[in-house]
Amino acid sequence: MPGVTVTIDPHVHSDESYDGHEPIELILEHAAEIGLDAVVITDHDVIGESKRAAAIADEYGLIGIPGVEVSTAHGHLLAIGVERMPPRRKPYAETIEWIHDHGGIAIVPHPFQRSRHGVRQRNIPVPDEPSSAGVSDSDGHGSAAAARDELSEVDAIEVFNAWLFTGYRNRRARRFANEHGYPGVAASDAHTLEYVGRAFTELEIEGCDSVGEVTADDVIDAIREGTTTVNGRRAPIPMAAKHYVIAAARKSGYYARTGANRTATGAKWAVTEAVSTVRVAAFQGIHRTARVLSWMT
Repeated sequence: MPGVTVTIDPHVHSDESYDGHEPIELILEHAAEIGLDAVVITDHDVIGESKRAAAIADEYGLIGIPGVEVSTAHGHLLAIGVERMPPRRKPYAETIEWIHDHGGIAIVPHPFQRSRHGVRQRNIPVPDEPSSAGVSDSDGHGSAAAARDELSEVDAIEVFNAWLFTGYRNRRARRFANEHGYPGVAASDAHTLEYVGRAFTELEIEGCDSVGEVTADDVIDAIREGTTTVNGRRAPIPMAAKHYVIAAARKSGYYARTGANRTATGAKWAVTEAVSTVRVAAFQGIHRTARVLSWMT
């Protein structure tokens, strides 16, 4: 049976989110140029720009998939493939059921990290019987637990979140997903352009000869079925610096084209933004080097 591999960043924030900074057009342009096939805008408790991004994604050669990061009574939850905003502040299991009833999938973002409203382990509905199936890295694929109750169980766990500075939370999330047979996904959780695609998920889509034939439903089904491969690596320092500079240049070009950069103030902002992103990359490099040296002494 024919099939294709699709790359997706399923957790990205736009400027509609209270903590996001980028317009959806710029995010879509950047995603297409770095080789992603889809990016899901998952703003906090608002879905308007995500639906608009899904509607225009094909103009950038991307698969359009709406989503939202909803605040439940027990922590944040990604609702992927829904067209409406789920009720806020409801119990975790009740929100999962609502997402399923509206044709979407529920993914646990940055689990167990309470400082970022991650859900506690005890509040994640789990199968009655553990499964030996689990997530994999770039060398293989995990599979979903066949006996999961779709009306009460989440569909996947975010096992690599690029915003986590250390790997501890990601490793804990991976162990949890393996133990309970949940598919694992990787996501950037980007709030600024330079982080989009820093972590992404590969999906195997059967029955399609090209990415252009893949629909949002195909992607959702693939995540639900567990045909996922997680990709999240800390880039070498020179690569990270290059990534920041490219993102800053793309921002400047975008705002110049759209007229948001017509004044001297706008031009000054573009220069400041470029310098700032280079400084961020340099700071990360110094900090990581210091950590490595501390381990060796």
